Amino acid sequence: MASSAVLMFGLDQVMDLNVYQGTIKSIWPDQQGASFYHIFSRRALFVGYGYFYSMQWVAANLSCIEAQRNISGYACVSTNSKCVAVDGEWSYIGYRCKCSDGFRGNPYTQSGCQDIDECLQPNICKGICHNIEGSFYCTECPHKTEYDLHKMQCTTTKQHILLSGKTKSWLCLIKRIKRNLQSLMPSRIIIGSSGGFSILALSFGTVFLIRIWKRNVQRQLRKNYFRNNQGLLLETLISSDESANDKTKIFSLEELEKATDNFDTARIIGSGGHGMVYKGMLSDQRVVAIKKSKVIKKAEITQFINEVAILSQVNHRNIVKLFGCCLETEVPLLVYEYISCGSLSQVLNADSSTSFSLSWDDYLRIATEIAGALSYLHSAASISIFHRDVKSSNILLDGNYRVKVSDFGASRLVPVDQTHIVTNVQGTFGYLDPEYFHTRQLNEKSDVYSFGVVLVELLLRMKPIIRSESGTMQNLSHYFIRALNEGGIADILNSEVLEEATKDEIIDVASLAELCLRLRGEERPTMKQVEVELQILRTRRANSCQANVINEEQTQPMLLTRGVKVAFQSSATLVDCRYNLESRDSQGCYDLQEEFMASASLAR
Repeated sequence: MASSAVLMFGLDQVMDLNVYQGTIKSIWPDQQGASFYHIFSRRALFVGYGYFYSMQWVAANLSCIEAQRNISGYACVSTNSKCVAVDGEWSYIGYRCKCSDGFRGNPYTQSGCQDIDECLQPNICKGICHNIEGSFYCTECPHKTEYDLHKMQCTTTKQHILLSGKTKSWLCLIKRIKRNLQSLMPSRIIIGSSGGFSILALSFGTVFLIRIWKRNVQRQLRKNYFRNNQGLLLETLISSDESANDKTKIFSLEELEKATDNFDTARIIGSGGHGMVYKGMLSDQRVVAIKKSKVIKKAEITQFINEVAILSQVNHRNIVKLFGCCLETEVPLLVYEYISCGSLSQVLNADSSTSFSLSWDDYLRIATEIAGALSYLHSAASISIFHRDVKSSNILLDGNYRVKVSDFGASRLVPVDQTHIVTNVQGTFGYLDPEYFHTRQLNEKSDVYSFGVVLVELLLRMKPIIRSESGTMQNLSHYFIRALNEGGIADILNSEVLEEATKDEIIDVASLAELCLRLRGEERPTMKQVEVELQILRTRRANSCQANVINEEQTQPMLLTRGVKVAFQSSATLVDCRYNLESRDSQGCYDLQEEFMASASLAR
């Protein structure tokens, strides 16, 4: 804040007021004023330094907890601000506000704390700096480029070589020879020129030979990577499977470099915990997404190759297709089909001012397609596959807004004779199965829990981690379950859901989400059961205009076993919805034929 001079008590002048540090620096003009101030206003929060003194100031004489309870009087109104307790010399004074880490500005005004662009700081990254809200991250320079400390940017290897090393030495030598030639007698100019041209030719010949040598080294290095990455094993697995042979290809690094313009940073379309994703175009004009994963342990290479061979056999309309891989790099590259319309998370969290939005029917279809894809992975594929990282950002949408489940970087294959595997906990907070987190036993019900969180996102249109009224962060699933138990689910539902969905549909989807979010995995339904429930719900909605033809009792969900009370703003009564699987089975409401027909109503 700019310095200013303000008269205090008729004597003191304020020279500087710092909002960020919470200090006021003042000066009194004479010794008499200093004595007056020393006698009259000596307090714990004043610290004197001769004629100059500074003091800490607070927004109010309250603790942070007390201040946050009073929302209307809470001074820290900026979104990215936080409360800071201020202690005096002898006692607690109060609180003041401060911008959160990665932000700066005035925390006492709306949107006063603005993001700091750390990438503007020199040499903050030895590569490419990416600024994000409140922080930043660094990525390595693209292939065939190196970080130049002088230019503070990535430069091509050719430029780097020309500025350093042997080539630079040769250029200096040539310049020295030219200077010597100019000082020679005219009778020796021809001999000197011949020698200079010979050295020049020798230097260019040396550069040419070095280039050929480097090319041979790179070719041999690619062969070594291919062998270390079990390329021969994958070739054997693919050649032994005729169906996989038609779809899966082992790409060369040269082909993928050409498809991505040498992995140009402009081609990056996503980054996450498992690696970087580039958009590219193959020689056959197919647009692909090339995933450059992080380092894989040598012990996991064989398992990785087996998973590639298995995933190459996955054929489901709602699962991203794996076209092949490249094993000529230290870490194998995966080549998937490119999905154009982004992720479900981007649609759910889109700005409300945008004209585009999906309808409730679209979201029901999307939920059904996700459930169908996970059901296929769990039970219909040649070997069971647990995704382990189901979340809305891994649910991609194609040009027709059809679901494409993606990112199998954390997935695990399960032998036929096993129902679970013990593994290190991996996933995304907010979606992570609490039972899996505590036991480390991964099974199909872990994906069911994560899918339940996605269902809640569709109902509430909130992120999986939200900020509570007290300012603390909490899981969306806990927030949803508490509202469900207290009968206030209608108060937190998205307004578009309340407008487009019927009361019964909201009850059904909320009840299904509650079942998926059970703490004990054995109490959760399978993904096949979830898929059937959603198909029944869609069928009932499509045929709602023919309500007399459909028997209400026969179309009630067969899984929802626990009472769910839903309070709606338009009604003061509570609707008690209880469903019982055992009683419905005894009535014979559904047989295998009906279940098959319901499952087949949406073609894969």
